[in-house]
Amino acid sequence: MNYFYCYLIIVNILSYTVMGIDKYRARRKLWRIPERILFLLAIIGGSIGSILAMYYFRHKTKHPKFVFGYWIILFIQCVLYFFFF
Repeated sequence: MNYFYCYLIIVNILSYTVMGIDKYRARRKLWRIPERILFLLAIIGGSIGSILAMYYFRHKTKHPKFVFGYWIILFIQCVLYFFFF
């Protein structure tokens, strides 16, 4: 169980960091991180980090696909967590 929590912490920190990097690149009109990578990080367990970064950096907050998508992913992950544990 400890490995699972360590995994979640690492993937959420990674999600948060990648969203911050994408915001930085967006402001400077540099090459952007693909949206599928941002969603993939949320799906593999980084949804909390993605949500926190989205509101902290104010990045992708005007895109309903991200606002609702991240919350739906988090909801599904919570349901799966309580179902299996």
